[in-house]
Amino acid sequence: MAFTVRGLKVPPNSASLEEARNRVFDFFRSACRSLPAIMNIYNLDDVTTISHIRSTIASEIRKNSHVTDPKVIDMLLFKGMEELGNITEHAKQRHHIIGQYVVGREGLVQDVGSKDQGISNFLKNFYKSNYF
Repeated sequence: MAFTVRGLKVPPNSASLEEARNRVFDFFRSACRSLPAIMNIYNLDDVTTISHIRSTIASEIRKNSHVTDPKVIDMLLFKGMEELGNITEHAKQRHHIIGQYVVGREGLVQDVGSKDQGISNFLKNFYKSNYF
């Protein structure tokens, strides 16, 4: 599965917004097709499901849905392809994948309540904004 991702190259510039949009859809499809291999490489079956990671990828793409410049979309697409390539070539470790795509910015659900006991509001806001 990782070899299919290597063959997909991002052309330097999209001619129009519609072409850039189609390339984003192609990237999403290729990312979803590589998810079973990623689940096997990083042994994520005990932590999450494919549908959860797929929805995380979709939310990351939707986060930039306001962008209308094709060059900026191409740059974001290149960053996404680079990230997907790093993941499929096992350049990241398991805890990186879990931290970025399974847990996310919210943190573990059981950790949220226990961390906040006896901490000032300043530190709570600081940890919320700077804790990845």
